[in-house]
Amino acid sequence: MRQSMIDRFLRYVQIDTQSKEGVVDAYPSTEKQKVLGRLLVEELLALGLTDAAMDEHGYIMATLPANLPFDEAVKVPVIGLLAHMDTSPEVSGFNVKPQIHQNYQGGDIVLPGDMSQVIRASENPDLAKQMGHDIITSDGTTLLGADNKAGIAEILTAVAYLKAHPEIKHGTLRIGFTPDEEVGTGTKFFNVEEFGAQYAYTVDGEKAGEVENETFNASAATFKITGVGVHPGYAKGKMVNAVRIAADIVSALADFPAPETTEGREGYIHPYVITGGAYEVTIKMLLRDFELDGNEAKSRHLNEIRERVAAKYPKAEISLDVVESYRNMRLKLEDVPEVVEYAMEAVTRSGMEAHLQIIRGGTDGARLSYMGLPTPNLFTGGHNFHSSLEWISVQDMEKSVETLVHLVQIWVEKQRR
Repeated sequence: MRQSMIDRFLRYVQIDTQSKEGVVDAYPSTEKQKVLGRLLVEELLALGLTDAAMDEHGYIMATLPANLPFDEAVKVPVIGLLAHMDTSPEVSGFNVKPQIHQNYQGGDIVLPGDMSQVIRASENPDLAKQMGHDIITSDGTTLLGADNKAGIAEILTAVAYLKAHPEIKHGTLRIGFTPDEEVGTGTKFFNVEEFGAQYAYTVDGEKAGEVENETFNASAATFKITGVGVHPGYAKGKMVNAVRIAADIVSALADFPAPETTEGREGYIHPYVITGGAYEVTIKMLLRDFELDGNEAKSRHLNEIRERVAAKYPKAEISLDVVESYRNMRLKLEDVPEVVEYAMEAVTRSGMEAHLQIIRGGTDGARLSYMGLPTPNLFTGGHNFHSSLEWISVQDMEKSVETLVHLVQIWVEKQRR
């Protein structure tokens, strides 16, 4: 089913589904995500998933019924397979022109739409493992959209394969496609009870063979600074400049771990938006750590900075609000270790070395795990997400499909023992 998988993927990436950051009065944040949603409903129906539908929020759900005798089917947990439809707001997803670089033989890949966009072998060591593979990229003027349209194509190809091979036994599968994951609200209206799965997997990871069972613990911090505004010509002894206060707050983080100085399990504080002027300034920051007490320590550190700066500028008003965004899904997945163990076994059965990985970011699965649906993340085969240098191997996509097919069989086998 390689060609049908490729055709699906190329079809999906050419539909612009960028989500929109910030305060948006609609959900999903962009109506164009539903264009892809309607197409996916049609394709699910054509595959025989007769209950496929999209709700008013853009969520798509469908059922592939078990093909086991009833007395066996009821013993197998309902498993969900999930992917998101939106692409990152960071790089344009309009007029994507996918390119297939067949039989890759090493070296850099120059993207034809913008010759300055080069996927350099020296900066992409995983390319060395792709000899003979077919690599899909954009033309360099947009992102590709493998995050997460590769996951969608892989799930649908796995469903089509299971439909075409009824000798492969599986329990009931619930298929779900979500909007707005890239802006952090992919599960805002997701109805876990309606979805009806006991466990689920997002197919939204990167390198082939990886199973991700951890995310950051995440919080969002907001400083609001109100100074004293006076005409600058007559400001001596009167003005309190909110911009200077903001500079003091940010400079107090100069030696603190940041995204650009950390890797692996290291956390950070990331000031990423400053808005305002001399009278009022807002600073937004991200707090990230794989341990809860690490994130709490970062929150205390920001409070200490606020207190020091407030003492320096007694006439200013400086507030700090820290709100939790999501927690490390490991804390929930540890309660049901078989969910991750079966995924690792499925990767191995597909002929790859399985790697348990952490996510230096978030995923729908993190929130779903705390909503009662334990959901680790499986690889798609993609690389350089959120970039015009995004690329994916067709052969690695096939391995993702194989992994899903093995995974649903493993759930049946384990219940039969």
